[in-house]
Amino acid sequence: MSSQAPTPRRVAVVGAGMVGLSTAWFLQEHGIEVDVYDRDGVAAGSSWGNAGWITPGISTPLPDPAVLSYGIKAVISPASPVYVPVTTDPRLLKFLATFTRNSTMRRWSRSMRSLVPINGHALPAFDDLAAGGVGATALEATSFIAGYRTRSETEFLLTELEHIAASGQDVGFEELTGDEVRSAEPTFSDQIGAGIRLLGQRYVNPGEYVDALAASVRARGGTIHEGTRVTGITDETKGVRLALDQAGTQAVDAVVVATGTWLDELARPFGVREHVQAGRGYSFSVPIEHTPRGPVYLPAQRIACTPLGDRLRVAGMMEFRAPDAALDPRRITAIVDAARPFLTGVDLDDRQDEWVGSRPCTSDGLPLIGRTSSPRVLVAGGHGMWGMTLGPATGRLLAQTIATGRPAPELTPFDPLR
Repeated sequence: MSSQAPTPRRVAVVGAGMVGLSTAWFLQEHGIEVDVYDRDGVAAGSSWGNAGWITPGISTPLPDPAVLSYGIKAVISPASPVYVPVTTDPRLLKFLATFTRNSTMRRWSRSMRSLVPINGHALPAFDDLAAGGVGATALEATSFIAGYRTRSETEFLLTELEHIAASGQDVGFEELTGDEVRSAEPTFSDQIGAGIRLLGQRYVNPGEYVDALAASVRARGGTIHEGTRVTGITDETKGVRLALDQAGTQAVDAVVVATGTWLDELARPFGVREHVQAGRGYSFSVPIEHTPRGPVYLPAQRIACTPLGDRLRVAGMMEFRAPDAALDPRRITAIVDAARPFLTGVDLDDRQDEWVGSRPCTSDGLPLIGRTSSPRVLVAGGHGMWGMTLGPATGRLLAQTIATGRPAPELTPFDPLR
């Protein structure tokens, strides 16, 4: 939108996950009326079953040099933390080739520097939501510990933290012995011989938080149309028209496409060529004897655990396959087998809420946020593993862009037309 463009009176947001609802909420802060549309419902996609970490300190590009250490035999094994089924899908093969090319230190560092400014908005944006009446809280992680079998295994994360700091990202941490890890967090077993405590991070129950965000959008006059799929967008002279399945059309001044893994479908006609690939993650919850004071992290196993009341959500895996593929029970088994030696007081066999969801991933690890070839059609997606962390920051900056007609400079690296 040019600086001369009038502030739109009514904006549609397509997608009722963390990113879409945050955008709707912050648009309301600027006095803009919002209608939110979702093909299923609030938090029906990857916003429900993820780990719920709010961790700007470690929000980093997904393509990193560690990816290059995986061999072909590893990534085609269903037990691997990163799983790529054998495929002939040309779009997935192209994505994987580009993703691999971006998994170098030089490109990672460049992308990391691009993320630092928006990471800086993450926690203040959550504070804005809390002050504005969203009835759920992003909890301070009084204990956020990454546990390792040996001291030498910590070197990878320590090196990554050095690179993060060198990029300008503020991240605090402390090194711990195995005894210090277990003293601080008894959920770790005696197989843990070293650890790193991350400082200044938060966490949420993601489903509850997004539901509370939706309730706030409604309470402030917004309408959320659940079970309503937007099948197309037509750019008109003074606005856009949405085609709705079984519900005719709807005219609005502008639209934000925040459909996660399904972003391509609506955004591609408006010049967005970057494919958003499903990076599927799995989770389940189990009973625990001791409630951790924050997230429990097993980096070597790529497993993230989060306390949700009297249960522990256990999440992990990165699976590049179709977003609507059925849950693969082998992936749940792989998480259980990998986590079992390192956790205690956790009944991994009493699982509930087994779930798979699709993280929206881009091949360069940067989200797509901003206007398309039409100034009235904007997108917000492709956040990979950081949609919960960066959803409110994205919404705040994109709403500012829409309301003022001036693109927020923090969003420049995320140009959807790049």
